[in-house]
Amino acid sequence: MIFPSSIFGSSGLGVLQDHKLQHVPGTATLDDFDPAAELRGARNVKKSRDGIILVPQPSDDPKDPLNWPLWRRDLITGVLCLLSLLASTLSPLLAANSVSLVIYFNSCPDPPCDPNRRRYSIDDVALLTGYHLLGVGVAGFIFVAMARVWGKRHLYLLGCVLIIISSAWGGASNRNFDSLMGARVVQGIGLAPFEALVNVSVGDLYFVHERGKRMALTNLSFFGGAFLTPVIVGKITSTLGWQWTFYFIAIFMACLLPAVILYCPETSYTRNAKLNTDTSWDDNHDERSSSSHELRDTYVPEKDGSNPTNSRPTTSSGPAYHEPTKEFKFITREHIMPFNGRKTSESFFKLLLRPFPLFFHPGILWACLIQGAIIGWTVLIGIVLAAIMIGAPLFFDEVKTGYMYTGAFVGAIIGFVIAGVLSDSSAKWLTRKNNGIYEPEFRMILVIPQLIFGAAGLYGFGWTGSHTVKFGWFWPDFFFSLEVIGMVIGAVASALYIVDAHRDIAIEGFTCLLVFKNIFSFGLTYSGLHWLREGIWGVFWVISTVQVVICLATIPMYIFGKRNRSFFARHDILEICKLK
Repeated sequence: MIFPSSIFGSSGLGVLQDHKLQHVPGTATLDDFDPAAELRGARNVKKSRDGIILVPQPSDDPKDPLNWPLWRRDLITGVLCLLSLLASTLSPLLAANSVSLVIYFNSCPDPPCDPNRRRYSIDDVALLTGYHLLGVGVAGFIFVAMARVWGKRHLYLLGCVLIIISSAWGGASNRNFDSLMGARVVQGIGLAPFEALVNVSVGDLYFVHERGKRMALTNLSFFGGAFLTPVIVGKITSTLGWQWTFYFIAIFMACLLPAVILYCPETSYTRNAKLNTDTSWDDNHDERSSSSHELRDTYVPEKDGSNPTNSRPTTSSGPAYHEPTKEFKFITREHIMPFNGRKTSESFFKLLLRPFPLFFHPGILWACLIQGAIIGWTVLIGIVLAAIMIGAPLFFDEVKTGYMYTGAFVGAIIGFVIAGVLSDSSAKWLTRKNNGIYEPEFRMILVIPQLIFGAAGLYGFGWTGSHTVKFGWFWPDFFFSLEVIGMVIGAVASALYIVDAHRDIAIEGFTCLLVFKNIFSFGLTYSGLHWLREGIWGVFWVISTVQVVICLATIPMYIFGKRNRSFFARHDILEICKLK
């Protein structure tokens, strides 16, 4: 996937250079390994104590999240990971209980019963998950626009409250299927803020060189929790009844709510645009530029009456080493309040519509396909797993079916480890090979292990799952774990690419991911069982091949990614659509 520059002319490790802009959004000098660093003339560029140039550059305002102590930023991320872990249990909550719920809703507790009463099939139970996912996708559009205008904190609080209410509601639904459906939809709405905004909060809290492992951890919280859930749910259902799977979520989320109130301050911050060196850009006629990848001196003298805290100090020579503020406190009036002012003067309704045109943005569309498609296939595997394990020849109950997700959970852990090790280390290694110049396309290297594990898992699961008489339960579970490894790695790769390459539209980008994967997964729950009745291997052979093609589409995206970023910086799709 990396090509020598002699093939393409002017390129950095296969990434074609752009000749339209001096600085393309996303391209940055990650550290001072660049031999041209002394030629930049930027006397006041801030570095960490170990010499890494900070991208983006922090302001001098103690309210800037980049100036908060690292341990406190990590504490905020830890709380968000716990919330994500618990919220992630909502979507697969019924995975191990599908057949049990069909029997429950079709049973007659107080005979005689009306012979013409409504009968429920496994397709109906699958739609309890499908409409839940639809609720996540639709709510995501609204919540992301709200996050742009008023920040993220109030949405995290709202999500917690909605999950508590809807989970208690779902457990109390008992034999009222329509009531349970309503509770599942509201659970999806409550889940939306965490699925849409947690990764964006990581972008708010950390510099480029700090994001990789943290973003891998947030993705593990989502996907690891999702795959551990059926293991626990099957046992709870067998022992206490399926209602308690809902009640426990309400209880645990209520316990976490105080941590959100006290330790999750607002992370949105309006920083001087010139400090955002990973999103700013200059054309060829910028007289301040002397190098196509220069971190220029962005100090602008303050006019009388202006606020100096959002600018950099000038220094006579050498770098300014960044020191975290000692003034930060979690429990203050400003941090406790759900809102602390508007974050933008832009129209809410314009922001609401922004994600729609971004589906035509190649970088965003690539991320949607890389993450959303394989998540959809994972949902489809969940449907197949319940059907093939509970039926002949294995005849598993809900407990054993839940235990089948142990392999997927282990796969999520392994995927996290691989993504955590490779995400930052590969980017730094490639940056040094590229003379100190960082390109966001370096994150796409993670697609290589995604292709290997994901394709092997999909092909293998399709074949062994359709021949359980021969292969039993182990091999389908083994290949399921491989598929999940690929899914986690792909999720990390796409999230990192959006944050690093398109941080100025990262919130809308994550909205597109959220909407695409949930709408796509809803479609699979709506139609997947009908397809699978035609034969498991026939369906999985097709989707496995589609996944390989999607991964191979990374090659042209890697090569032309920088020119794509330059093109859309010069031809802002949101401005063209009058949404900016």
